[in-house]
Amino acid sequence: MLMEKVAEILREASAEAVEPRFRALASGEVMEKAPGEVVTVADREAEAIISRRLRELLPVPVVGEEAVSADPALARALLSEPAAWLVDPVDGTSNFVAGHPDFAVMASLVRAGRTVAAWIWQPTTGTAYAAELGAGAWRNDSPLSRAGAGGDPEKWRGVLKTRFLDPATQHRLQTGARVFGEVTPGRSAAGMEYPMITDDELDFILYWRTLPWDHSPGGLLVTEAGGVCARLDGTPYQPEPPGGPDGLLVAADPATWERVRGALA
Repeated sequence: MLMEKVAEILREASAEAVEPRFRALASGEVMEKAPGEVVTVADREAEAIISRRLRELLPVPVVGEEAVSADPALARALLSEPAAWLVDPVDGTSNFVAGHPDFAVMASLVRAGRTVAAWIWQPTTGTAYAAELGAGAWRNDSPLSRAGAGGDPEKWRGVLKTRFLDPATQHRLQTGARVFGEVTPGRSAAGMEYPMITDDELDFILYWRTLPWDHSPGGLLVTEAGGVCARLDGTPYQPEPPGGPDGLLVAADPATWERVRGALA
């Protein structure tokens, strides 16, 4: 019941606050919340709707991206509380503002520091993804199971997210990635990129900055479908407040994860 209810909440909040403003944002509905980062009225209204309804469903703290932007201390609930919701009301806000269809609405449930349930709604594709710890992952209610990437790295497809790295490190990673078949900068939305691993469209992704609302939903989706989502030292990913460890490698299977880490290390 919980899985279905949260999926419904995301779809309805999207239909009410996000989708009507896609390619229709009015003057004054886009603001800069930090240098190079924008927020819209759609982000804030959707987060308010989702947060209220999630608390009605399970009365635990809600760690929302926009709420934490206003009060960073709220993110401590991920470590200090037995359970907490994570909410990203519009993942890929810059795409949304630019009128690009690569954005998603996401939420996850964290218990004792681990993501135990996750939801991703892609409004422009009409696709819902969900995962539950130990129970599996789904796309529109169909089970997901990712096969390995195969043994030929020249056929692997990957994403390198290097925006927050210094130029020397960017160059080193790009040089190491030449052994792989196709490597792109990605789609600027984790809610679009993680499902590309489970849907066999990508074989690996290297992220550097790992804000919890961006990576908790997709991380569980990938691991429950048979993939790997781990820090570069091999530690399984767990959502932490902003300011925690950087670097996260996502891959279709353990062998691919090890091979990519070796090439990029």
